[in-house]
Amino acid sequence: MNITNKTVLITGGGSGIGLETAKLLSEKGNKVIIIGRNESKLQAAAKILPNTIAIRCDITNQNDITDLIANVNLNYPELSILINNAGHAFAYKHDQNARAFEKAEEEFATNYFAVIRLTENLLPVLKLQENAAIVNVTSIVAFSPSAALPSYSDSKTALHSYTLSLRHTLSKNTAIKVFELMPPLVDTEFSKEMGGENGMRASDVAQGLISGMTNDTYEIQVGQTAEFRKLYLLSPNDAFEMMNQN
Repeated sequence: MNITNKTVLITGGGSGIGLETAKLLSEKGNKVIIIGRNESKLQAAAKILPNTIAIRCDITNQNDITDLIANVNLNYPELSILINNAGHAFAYKHDQNARAFEKAEEEFATNYFAVIRLTENLLPVLKLQENAAIVNVTSIVAFSPSAALPSYSDSKTALHSYTLSLRHTLSKNTAIKVFELMPPLVDTEFSKEMGGENGMRASDVAQGLISGMTNDTYEIQVGQTAEFRKLYLLSPNDAFEMMNQN
């Protein structure tokens, strides 16, 4: 897929994988719209990136989404790439008093339900373009869960399933390509609570995404994810033990 001179919207674009992806796409001459909850982060990022617009938007808030869609329809009707990157995670283990329901509810609100709502609302715009794409950022834990990130793993597994169905459906009668980025642990502010300092660099994940989209690799497995998937297909039990060896 050609990913130059397009208009791209990235959720969670003020830091981490989203910011690094925005950098690469802006360098390629794309107009990049970064959205997120933290306006100061977004504005700071937009100041240092060419062709970048910052819009504060909480993707779990219906009013914010309504305003965003109206803004896109009015000012960016040429939007052709949506990157659903924003994520939310709690590090905990299932046990008494873990408050698992509350944590899962928050994680699914951002990682799954918000993605479905935003994607569906932007489909009319994306369908107008000759070439368009949707990218959903899932995780290595979509294959086998981390017991230290249980409901986060659940949400990414659900998003993986949604991505497969969405790709199948849109391939029948639209020009929209549906990609899935599946990173392992990544060293970002988002992942500090889960030992992210031991993960791969966000810039490398972003480069893997750009390469995958350019080569029409619909399931983009970066870092150790590809090898882990092979292990999972050979032995789900061994993959689970490897994921949870600590």
